[in-house]
Amino acid sequence: MAVHPRVRTLAQTFLDHTDRAAPGLVEGLYLTGSVALGDFRPHTSDVDFVVVTAARPGPEETELLRHAHARTRVDVPRPQFNGIHVTWDDLIHDPAFCGPVASVTGGRFRTRATADVNPVTWHTLARHGVTVRGPHPLELDVWDEREVLRTWSLGSLDEHWSRWREKAGRLVTPRGLAALGSLAPSWSVLSVSRLHFTLKTGEITSKSGAGAYALHAFPERWQRIVNECLRVRRGPHAPSLYENALARRRAALDYIEMVLDDALRPGLTTA
Repeated sequence: MAVHPRVRTLAQTFLDHTDRAAPGLVEGLYLTGSVALGDFRPHTSDVDFVVVTAARPGPEETELLRHAHARTRVDVPRPQFNGIHVTWDDLIHDPAFCGPVASVTGGRFRTRATADVNPVTWHTLARHGVTVRGPHPLELDVWDEREVLRTWSLGSLDEHWSRWREKAGRLVTPRGLAALGSLAPSWSVLSVSRLHFTLKTGEITSKSGAGAYALHAFPERWQRIVNECLRVRRGPHAPSLYENALARRRAALDYIEMVLDDALRPGLTTA
């Protein structure tokens, strides 16, 4: 699969730094997220990764990885390189049993975290992962269970996104103010649409794919906000479909509430 030149440069820069600091430590490097799903947008996308080592890195190796990520950010500040460090054995089992791992989220290295240790990451790697180093994912027998993926997606909507919607609904808060911009509404509307898609199909789609799905899955009254979010994802050049930021924010919050209500109704996951 062809990847954007910035993505290739970023991945190779990380490998160069880790190989100099700890030769042989990184045995596998896979790209997931928007890169794997064919929806990488240079102006807004991160590059999601799964790094694989033979065993969990010890304290010294973890520090070497931390420094390698720091040097990579200096050399290639954008896009951000976010992801997890796991073992080959982790990938053949349910991520629920993986536990905290070294990871990078929002450019910040953490030694023990669970962000992105979930069925979405495993499924994307198994079905769509882009190999930079290591065997093809099909050779690894990566764990992938559709019903667990659906259950996790429902939990994410019920817990994370319900709270997100509640906090964003209060204007004079950091999250509420962020929703006045263009990126937060686009990211949130397309993210909940992706999870709804997974509940209906048991599959994963990109944010752009989720937007296309939403245009057909929901009544016509929601097409304006969905098209606005797709416009933002494609680039900032076309004019907004809304007269002001407050109107767009209101539409996005109403849309998210509608998707949550629809997703949490009985029977959706049996489709």
